[in-house]
Amino acid sequence: MTESLEANLRSVRQVITRSAERAGRDPGEVVLVAVTKTLPVERIREAIGLGLTQLGENRVQEALPKIEEVGPADLDWHLIGHLQTNKIKFIEGRFRMVQSIDGVGLAEALDHRLESPLDVLIEVNVAQEPQKTGTLPADLPAVARAVHGAQHLRLRGLMTVAPMVADPEQVRPVFRELVALRDTTSQQLGVPLPVLSMGMTDDYAIAIEEGATMLRLGRALFGPR
Repeated sequence: MTESLEANLRSVRQVITRSAERAGRDPGEVVLVAVTKTLPVERIREAIGLGLTQLGENRVQEALPKIEEVGPADLDWHLIGHLQTNKIKFIEGRFRMVQSIDGVGLAEALDHRLESPLDVLIEVNVAQEPQKTGTLPADLPAVARAVHGAQHLRLRGLMTVAPMVADPEQVRPVFRELVALRDTTSQQLGVPLPVLSMGMTDDYAIAIEEGATMLRLGRALFGPR
């Protein structure tokens, strides 16, 4: 298994390099988050052995036993799926970043529970797909103000999940809009927002060309679940 993962990782890094260079960017600006949902601890340890230290999980309840067994030391665990308010109590000391803040109430509840700073991203439902979580673009200013004003939350940028389409070129406008929303939000708050978490297995090359600084890749690394 390690050999296939190693080959996949090599291929992904080649795509990152080519896409970044096409956009006149430094490939080193792009952070790779390995999405480990549904994977056993043995596979996660293989990934860590290959130098992957940024790990993404969709569900708190699935992540907790993995973090317990593998440990948070020297690893950055990201919560990339929806955060339910009843799971907020498990965040501190386990996750380095929560990428899925999508409402004022959630931001306030998380801030109230924390005792130390936590990096967060606001998830934006750019395409306004009704089946998906994420704040709508029109509601972003209010959520951003709430996060920025929170005592323990450190707003680092924005995240989006692009629509699933046959041709990745079709989601290019979604990524461009997230960049524009980030720029506007940064200007409104008067703070830099360096992180743009956008791009998954089917569209990450396009996302890099449009400015992604963080990718969330599962299948591209580990193969079909």
